[in-house]
Amino acid sequence: MAFGNLEGQIMGRDNLTPMQIAQHSLFTAREKLDLLHQLRADAAGAEAEGHAFGFASGEIDEAIAHVHRGVQDGVGTETAFKGDY
Repeated sequence: MAFGNLEGQIMGRDNLTPMQIAQHSLFTAREKLDLLHQLRADAAGAEAEGHAFGFASGEIDEAIAHVHRGVQDGVGTETAFKGDY
């Protein structure tokens, strides 16, 4: 297969963890929260089907809280490169 095993790539160690997403400087706070909420929904779906997802829901919730604290402190409301779009 040209692209390999997609599930293996998703669950691989080279992917971002929830906290790495929360601390990533190229995402806005809104983008981080959108990604983390989607990740939490995917994790809940996997758990409901009895599958391991790779991240505990507490780890995702901690990352979401980290983004919220950053917004309260005025961090992460804009991308690192303004005007690129």
